[in-house]
Formats: sequence, C-alpha cells, structure tokens
Amino acid sequence: MKDTYLTIASATDEILFKEKNSKFFAYAFPIQSEDEVKSLIDPLRKKHHGAVHFCYAFQTGADKIQFRANDDGEPSNTAGAPIYGQIQSFGITNVLVVVVRFFGGVKLGVGGLIVAYRTAAQMALETAEIIEKTIDIHYLISFDYKNMNKVMRVIKEKNLNIIDQKMEMSCQIQITTRKKNAEMIFDIFSNLFEIDIKLLT
Repeated sequence: MKDTYLTIASATDEILFKEKNSKFFAYAFPIQSEDEVKSLIDPLRKKHHGAVHFCYAFQTGADKIQFRANDDGEPSNTAGAPIYGQIQSFGITNVLVVVVRFFGGVKLGVGGLIVAYRTAAQMALETAEIIEKTIDIHYLISFDYKNMNKVMRVIKEKNLNIIDQKMEMSCQIQITTRKKNAEMIFDIFSNLFEIDIKLLT
C-alpha cells in the first residue's frame, strides 16, 4: 500500500522567463487545500499590478486528488493546462504554481503561449526542494482518566504522533499514524476495554 507522496518543502523564489518581450514570472507554493490559493495569489496581484494574466494550476491530496487549472483570460488551455502538466510531470501534489505574464506587445500565438507557460512552470519547480511525506490517518481516542496508562503505553510503543489532547476526568487524544499502520492501530485501541476510537476525516 502506497502511503507516501511527493511535495515541495517551501515556496520557491521568483523565476523570470522572457519570450518576445513578454515576461513570465513563476512561483511555486506548498498548499494543503484550495482555500489557500486566493491568499497566495492576491499578494502577487499587488506586487505585479501592471500584469495582464495571473495563470495558475494546483493539485492537492494523495488518495483523493483535487486539481484546477486557470487560464485567467489567456486562450483556453494555453496557460493553466501546461502549468498543471508540469505539476504532473514532477509527480508532486499539495502544490500551487502561479505564472504572472506581462504582455510585451508581440503575440506569441497558441503554441508560443503553451511553451512559455510550460517552461516558466518547469523552471520554478526545478528550483523547488522536493520532499517525501507520509499519508497520515487521524484518530480521536476517548477514555476515562483511569485508563490513561493503557492508552499512553500504546502511543509510545507504536510511536504515534499526538496532535491534540484534552486531559480531564474524561480524556481525548488526537493521534496520527501512517496509512499502512492505520488498521492495526484502530484494532489495538478497539480491543482495549473502556476505550473508544474513531476516525477523523
């Protein structure tokens, strides 16, 4: 079972690609969801307020892939699609690539645009540090305080990550584990007396 994916470690520096007086500024950002896209593009709109097109593509998810490609006024499939093609060819996810274009007065044509956007996106991703991450499953464990030792022993033995915990008379701990171990971890806690475990989505 594959439980890892590739993504970029951090946002890349600005890359500039020039073609027939047009300037293409490219950026890559790590993201977790589509909700982050607007907040990353808005500062670029301020920075490059004279630019005509802010084209982008993103992909999120490892099991359930979500993606979008946006041409932002360029002819259909000449900008977003070639940018997305580079995300695919690098085999990465949880990433947003934005290419900002300043028109230089010379039309590039459909073929020229595709090559320019693809090249700018490729140049940005070539500068990125690509890292491997695990696909993690989140569980919520609920139990009475008297069962604390039982729960903590399993967490320690199985090297589970604690994300959040609430320790009162009744306790709740949020843990994560690698996807390939998830079923085993669920079974261990399910079989413990007076301990409840449920999947968090």
